[in-house]
Amino acid sequence: MKTIIKTLALASAFTLTSANVMADHNDQYEREYRDYDRSEKARVTHVEPIYRTVTVTRPERECWDEPRRHRSGHQSYTSTIAGGLIGGVIGNQFGGGSGNTAMTIAGTLLGGSVGRDMGNRYQDVDYTYQEQCRVIDRQYREQRVDAYEVSYRYHGRIYTTVMDHHPGKFIPVDVHVEPRRSYY
Repeated sequence: MKTIIKTLALASAFTLTSANVMADHNDQYEREYRDYDRSEKARVTHVEPIYRTVTVTRPERECWDEPRRHRSGHQSYTSTIAGGLIGGVIGNQFGGGSGNTAMTIAGTLLGGSVGRDMGNRYQDVDYTYQEQCRVIDRQYREQRVDAYEVSYRYHGRIYTTVMDHHPGKFIPVDVHVEPRRSYY
């Protein structure tokens, strides 16, 4: 029985000692690798823009001067009245009886019409210009920077990545440290 108690005491002491040694080893491991995820800077060695071609629609106002014709001065009825009188006198010379009255009326109407046409022919005609405009959609193609292919050096090695903005002289890199797995 004494032997069993001594064996159990010795086994307990060995277990406790082993647990302390392992705990110390784990504490040292955690102190050593507590910053296993950290950020550092890497020097950018080359930046190349990546372009894409896009179609752009831009509304543009297009204007021109359009001529407008109009008569200048005031409208006079003198030529119409004079033409009617002359036509009436001429029409009165033809026909007899009631036909004479019909010819006088026809001559007056025809003379008035001819007089009006003659009066309008000699009226001044002016042209003015009025601006006319419309909006049209013009399309053109242009190249736009879509992203940047960035090469950078970290611990002597060159890496390449694609970024949506120009990084400048340095690029932040995330460093992840993980212990190697030992296979015994």
